[in-house]
Amino acid sequence: MGTIAFLFSGQGDQYPGMGKTLYETQPAARAVFDACEAIRPGTLEQCFRGTAEALTQTQNTQPCLYAMEMAAAAVLLEKGIRPQTAAGFSLGEIAAAAAAGIYDLETGFSLVCRRGALMQQAAEAADTAMLAVVKLPASQVEALCRAYSAVYPVNFNCPGQVTVSGLKEQLPGFAADVKAAGGRALPLKVAGGFHSPFMEEAAQGFARELEAVSLSRGNIPLYSNLTAQVYAGDAASLLSRQIASPVRWEELIRNMAAAGVDTFLEIGPGKTLTNMVKKILPQAKTYCVAELDILLSEVAAC
Repeated sequence: MGTIAFLFSGQGDQYPGMGKTLYETQPAARAVFDACEAIRPGTLEQCFRGTAEALTQTQNTQPCLYAMEMAAAAVLLEKGIRPQTAAGFSLGEIAAAAAAGIYDLETGFSLVCRRGALMQQAAEAADTAMLAVVKLPASQVEALCRAYSAVYPVNFNCPGQVTVSGLKEQLPGFAADVKAAGGRALPLKVAGGFHSPFMEEAAQGFARELEAVSLSRGNIPLYSNLTAQVYAGDAASLLSRQIASPVRWEELIRNMAAAGVDTFLEIGPGKTLTNMVKKILPQAKTYCVAELDILLSEVAAC
């Protein structure tokens, strides 16, 4: 087996019922879900039987995704599948930090609840949204954004895919410019303009939350959305600043590969990160817990 990275998903792949089968069939997953439920009663109801609308609200999305992802990671660890390094996309970095030993499961869940609430408050302060721009190079998307006062390139996902955040009133014009340039602009299932200046107050609030938390150096390398490099120095700053800063995902994945990672396991309810990695590194091995049986049989056999 090569070098394995756990990749924890961000917002957008959530759906009602996520994690229910894990809870019902995997004791390791059940223990994680129950620990999260004890801290935030109602989490299981939202994950397993909540509405899509409720799950799109950031204060619900983030704790529910964290619980599902950490439950899935616990199952993989129980089966003997262990990462040599980890990263998480946006929200997923909170789960990745727990998996890397920066803090424990319960601390991470408490933090993600506060993060979700802070980002929801920031989202409600301005009428914003996000679009995924496809079929255009990042440089062209950046140039199109510069024509608008409140549209920002925020997630550099993979070749031909950049996400932007902006005021809703400016996004139709931006989307028309994207179409005229030969690209497509697709709305995302999120509640605000994340990883942009609209989130600065949330980033500052989360920094204050982290002041009360003891953070360790971790036990495996953890890659940062903010720098695309392995964590070094102030983990609290990296975790808080990424809320209002672009996610440098393509660069992060390429840096992982340069460090020897050749197997990427997506920990989350969908396949978004798996699809991104395939576009960045066509030769890499990719698996996702959305296809748990395949993952367990193929990775364990390596």
